[in-house]
Amino acid sequence: MSATVVVGVQWGDEGKGKFVDILARDADIVVRFQGGNNAGHTLVVGDERTVLHLIPSGVLNSGKICVIANGVVVDPAVLVDELAALRARGYLSDDACLKISDEAHLIMPYHKAIDVARERLRGKGEIGTTGRGIGPAYEDKVARTGIRIVDLLDAAVFEEKLERNIREKNLYLKAILREEALDFGAVHDAFRAHADRLRPYVTDTALYLHREIEAGRRVLFEGAQGTMLDVDHGTYPYVTSSNCVAGAVAAGAGIGAGVVQQVIGICKAYTTRVGNGPFPTEEPGAIGARLRETGDEFGATTGRPRRCGWFDAVLVRQAARLNGLTGIALTKLDVLTGLDPLRICTAYRAEGERYERVPASARLLAAAVPEYEELPGWTEPLANARRLEDLPPNARRYVARLEELSGTPFTMISVGARREETIILA
Repeated sequence: MSATVVVGVQWGDEGKGKFVDILARDADIVVRFQGGNNAGHTLVVGDERTVLHLIPSGVLNSGKICVIANGVVVDPAVLVDELAALRARGYLSDDACLKISDEAHLIMPYHKAIDVARERLRGKGEIGTTGRGIGPAYEDKVARTGIRIVDLLDAAVFEEKLERNIREKNLYLKAILREEALDFGAVHDAFRAHADRLRPYVTDTALYLHREIEAGRRVLFEGAQGTMLDVDHGTYPYVTSSNCVAGAVAAGAGIGAGVVQQVIGICKAYTTRVGNGPFPTEEPGAIGARLRETGDEFGATTGRPRRCGWFDAVLVRQAARLNGLTGIALTKLDVLTGLDPLRICTAYRAEGERYERVPASARLLAAAVPEYEELPGWTEPLANARRLEDLPPNARRYVARLEELSGTPFTMISVGARREETIILA
């Protein structure tokens, strides 16, 4: 029995897709257990760049079973398009290679309309959502008014639930948000067409995973977003609407918590954030712009430029604790080539106190001033490094210090976007 969880340890966009793709070579099943299509995982294989939003990143490895579990919220139109694009390129040609939970909740058009309208009304206080409807879909799930995939496949149940929800949401859209009402018939017909397309893949994925794990299959669980966007443990309220930490895999995939043997955290060699919210190590000037351009720091889903700054060891230590990390895969070390000196945040100071943890108060975190230590940079290119010894001395020194501050052993180091541009340490 072998189960590994991959999670982001910063604010998302750490490069999870590449490492899930690499780890999937030794897995039989790859499972997405939370989030929605607000996540974009980018993979580069050869000269081909692939961006995935719902289907697990292991899909580019032949013969792997990909599972979209119950903790994911699914926009059927996005999933159908993503599936069609992958099949056109020769992936997922066998229907048995994709399994979708019958318990996963649907993202409906009213969720997206509400998401966008709320952000507009917040003005300067906006959260910075992608407008994909993820938050409102999770709200309906918790309010017990959501529509699940099992409902979509039952024409009578779907019609009843949709009619009730459209009636209620249209009142809210028109009276409170000043938006146009949605047409029941148009939504109904579009989603019924999606039902026919997705039906062959829908199953009880929790039962499927239980049986496969019992049979000794190797399972890789892929999280979306990052620990600091977790709705409970992130920098609230500037978070996503689901639990991103490794512990969420039990509820989000319907497995027993005891089956997980490894938790791999994916971590950039610097820090980025999309959307609003406090970011103590942000560099809004020339250094941030250089990291953004060199690191291609633009959202895979939205294209939004990411905010960039120095490595924050306070965040990473907290994420290591929250997730019970057994190892860290460090990404984008090559992006730091040519920067000298390099800075690492080891603690914060705010309102006369020193913090070695992330304060729960967004106001306090916004006021936090980083305590930095500096290390010398390097100028040598890293893309051809395949062993730790191939890195320049200053790069090795930087990696060793990050590993020490995180309190977690590094298992892999990425020195470029391609699969092969990776140092495997353990």
